[in-house]
Amino acid sequence: MQLQYAISQSISQALSSVFDLTVDATQLALQPTRKEFAGSYTFVTFPYTKSIGKGPDQIGEALGQYLKENSSIIKDYNVVKGFLNLEVEATEWLRLFRELMQDGNYGQAKTSGKNVMVEYSSPNTNKPLHLGHLRNNFLGYSVSEIMKANGHNVLKANLVNDRGIHICKSMLAYQKFGNGETPEGSGIKGDHLAGKYYVLFDKAYKEQIDELVAGGMDKEEAKKKAPLMLEAQDMLLKWEQGDEEVVSLWKQMNSWVYAGFDQTYRNIGVDFDKFYYESGTYTLGKGLVEEGLQKGVFFKKPDGSVWVDLTAEGLDEKLLLRADGTSVYITQDLGTAELKYNDFPYDQSLYVVADEQNYHFQVLKAVLKKLGKPYAEGIYHLSYGMVDLPSGKMKSREGTVVDADELVQEMIDTARQQTEELGKIEGFTPDEAQQLYHTLALGALKYFLLKVDPKKRMLFNPQESIDFRGNTGPFVQYTHARISAILRKAAEMGITVGAATFDNFEKLHEAEQDVITQLVSYPEVVKEAGKLYAPSVIANYAYELAKAYNRFYQEISIFNETDEQARNFRIALSAMVARFVRESMSLLGIEVPERM
Repeated sequence: MQLQYAISQSISQALSSVFDLTVDATQLALQPTRKEFAGSYTFVTFPYTKSIGKGPDQIGEALGQYLKENSSIIKDYNVVKGFLNLEVEATEWLRLFRELMQDGNYGQAKTSGKNVMVEYSSPNTNKPLHLGHLRNNFLGYSVSEIMKANGHNVLKANLVNDRGIHICKSMLAYQKFGNGETPEGSGIKGDHLAGKYYVLFDKAYKEQIDELVAGGMDKEEAKKKAPLMLEAQDMLLKWEQGDEEVVSLWKQMNSWVYAGFDQTYRNIGVDFDKFYYESGTYTLGKGLVEEGLQKGVFFKKPDGSVWVDLTAEGLDEKLLLRADGTSVYITQDLGTAELKYNDFPYDQSLYVVADEQNYHFQVLKAVLKKLGKPYAEGIYHLSYGMVDLPSGKMKSREGTVVDADELVQEMIDTARQQTEELGKIEGFTPDEAQQLYHTLALGALKYFLLKVDPKKRMLFNPQESIDFRGNTGPFVQYTHARISAILRKAAEMGITVGAATFDNFEKLHEAEQDVITQLVSYPEVVKEAGKLYAPSVIANYAYELAKAYNRFYQEISIFNETDEQARNFRIALSAMVARFVRESMSLLGIEVPERM
């Protein structure tokens, strides 16, 4: 960006000298030159035709000629239909590269003092994590790391949905059909065991509905009157009343599920700083509802239920408390938002939740604003689209969910098959090979799910994601392994690559310049990803950097180069690419291997 600003200053001076037009350098926008044209940066002249009184090409030619003659940065220019493309001097790129080598914190923003809480994962304790949860976890973790790289204080939070009728369904089915089964005794992971009984409940419940309908009952009525549903509702009531037997079963099954979740979280490489549990937060919002009534921003209906009128905000009336005094989901979220702010006074609170809840979070923010809460403005719903497989949508209660653990294992198996076919594990011990398969599998999975804009619904193709060519995690990972091999060879040859070892190197190949262009743009990429909460910006950068380096690698010799200074520069350039591949991929939660 220092280079872009320097060019903008030169253009500002040129506008003043050539056309007597004063424009501050900060108001002049540059963009990367399109690949099909010569140049590094492009300045659009159309906005100045009226004030200057000349055509866009005439303005471009005059500015380009001035810059070529008067700026030490600009080597040459060309004008294409009002677009002034500027070529930067090789010496300027090399100067920037040398500065880059000396700055170990390049790309890391200064501390902002801003507190950001990122809530993600938010699993239910009645089933294991599935493919949709993977997108959620990877997105939440990556956004957290990106926000840290932008200098913010970040707290990663996980609000666990451990109460409600759906939890009681698993518990009731276990009570009826479990026969004392445990994860240890059955060899089934704890979260999978709970999920098994959630599916069993649904199966038995549907059978009861069919029986009632066959007996002449309306289907909607049968859904409400089915004995299992009535028993589940009774169990929920007992749980809320603190029934010892029900609470004991709840604690036991949840402990199995948490152990299973922890294993999955470790395996997929995500973590949290704090856990919240809905069982501990669902009553907190009642106090805020009472506060709203006292302030006159909420109102009671004749039946005693409490509502808020959000029609002025473009929403509608929203129930906050039922007539019997029990809370609804928004009640709980109001209380949790307050609790989170008291724990960690945040400037921003990001909720990583699927786009099915868009309306809910509009309501949450609007209600907190009506209450005059200082943190209301900082609430942001990081909405993301669903993930589909070629086979279609997932439904967990029918047992057709794409299980996260099984999918990760499938990816590991696919990575093993692909890697062995390509012969990329020569000299590896069995443990090293297994670690490589895991690294490639998670890299493929995370990269594929994160390279797409979060708001877009997406189709996940496991086979495509693990390809070593194209815009995939393994392609970027392999680039890092390739560079690591180059650096090992340089070390074996006793070659050191400090900036002083290529002091007199001045002639840059176009492919080398392209790589440096990618490197120096890294801070702006991190800033943009933080501004948009979009790991896809980082993924695209990692791919473009790897692609630029592979072009350089194919076109230019390193160790066969007879000019020692050129060879040393290329090794230093390779080392810098490896560093930024590592850093950018780490922001996605992806490890890169040293060997493949």
